[in-house]
Amino acid sequence: MSSKNEKIALDIESYLKEHENKDMLRFLTCGSVDDGKSTLIGRMLYDSKMIFDDQLSAAQSESEKYGTTGEKLDMALLVDGLQSEREQGITIDVAYRFFATEKRKFIIADTPGHEQYTRNMVTGASTADVAIILIDARKGILTQTRRHSFIVNLLGIEHVIVAINKMDLVDFSEDVFNEIKQAYSDLANELGIKNTYYIPLSALDGDNVVDKSEKTPWYDGKPLLNLLDTMDISKEIKEENFRLPVQYVNRPNLNFRGFCGTIASGNVKAGDEITVLPSGKTTKVKNIINAGDITEANRSAICNEAYAPMAVTITTEDEIDISRGDMIVHTKNMPRVSNSLKVMLVWMDESSMQVGKTYDIKRATSAMPGVFEHINYKVDVNTYERTQVKKLELNDIASCKMVLTRPIAADKYKENHETGSFIVVDRVTNNTVGAGMIVDVAKREEDSDVKAHREYTKAEKELNRYIRENFPEWNCKTI
Repeated sequence: MSSKNEKIALDIESYLKEHENKDMLRFLTCGSVDDGKSTLIGRMLYDSKMIFDDQLSAAQSESEKYGTTGEKLDMALLVDGLQSEREQGITIDVAYRFFATEKRKFIIADTPGHEQYTRNMVTGASTADVAIILIDARKGILTQTRRHSFIVNLLGIEHVIVAINKMDLVDFSEDVFNEIKQAYSDLANELGIKNTYYIPLSALDGDNVVDKSEKTPWYDGKPLLNLLDTMDISKEIKEENFRLPVQYVNRPNLNFRGFCGTIASGNVKAGDEITVLPSGKTTKVKNIINAGDITEANRSAICNEAYAPMAVTITTEDEIDISRGDMIVHTKNMPRVSNSLKVMLVWMDESSMQVGKTYDIKRATSAMPGVFEHINYKVDVNTYERTQVKKLELNDIASCKMVLTRPIAADKYKENHETGSFIVVDRVTNNTVGAGMIVDVAKREEDSDVKAHREYTKAEKELNRYIRENFPEWNCKTI
């Protein structure tokens, strides 16, 4: 019986509490076709005793049928889920797996290596803290390696582990390892990737995956799982970067009105001066409620300070107009408010992106119509060359000017992933057709008009406010 199973058998409650308090690390594996991504994940799950007997039995049966490793268990079959993946021996969809060690919990995203599945990789990479880029020791850096490295850097993943796989096929040569390490270091410098780690391994045989291999005495670093266990991914909590997208106006009774949301970044304290954007109205935080009965009468639920990524309800000293889609920030550090944004757009639909066509843009809790007014350039993710185009096709990545129907408070993606990213929804099919990252926010005097603004009467404004406060599920827009 494993130590984990012993803990569960002896004291399930303490085990669950210990598991709940562990840090979470999300990482993805990417690389060229047949570099061994799924095999690596399968090996990590297998060697860390995270495979159940019935799963192992099924994998052994599938290995005889679809396996590509001879008599050995094909570890990739522990991850590849679609029938077409098993038959072709490739990854198509993003496969998510969960496991834990004594120190950490992990979510793995196994992303496809084929170029036609670039959008799937973007989906898997969007929430990752760490990227593991696999390189076949026999082939070195390929076109797919350059593409995946570009996407990893585009999505702001700060830690990249370069796993030089299939070292058993080059006799664990130190010279081969150093040659690939130098080549990727040059690529990382070209892209601006700062935190890189290099590991020689064999996913098939388990060398340097969970335990340090005796076959690489010249390698003085950590095995892969130990590196993931000890890697510092914590980000400094910066008080001045407080961002709270308002998700819901909570009115359980006539005496209480709170503004609910998940803190995107920074922290906030009772008494802090805050500004509501895009209206610009200023007030102070009265109370912060983060648990229990959502009323100010429940004193045990009130805390003095909250920080990302806590879900909280905030009450204010003054009665000001706040509704879903607004953003609450510190007055001393406000993001720029504009309706004109420079963005990097990943097109994820088989229908082309049309310049000037109206799409629904969803960012955090806000949603509004918008258009892509101009395509600045399209990036060839294999060569990094920039070309001029009039429309975008599936898997294209381009720099665009996006204009919204009304101003929003926005941060650059590199400064805040939560408030600097968005998705694009087709207004007819309701399909998610694109995902984007905000590169720059125009100054207010540079704002562009999508449609003329009409003047509303006082009665219309009062009615609009009443509906937004009392019927948030209607998604009424602010006027």
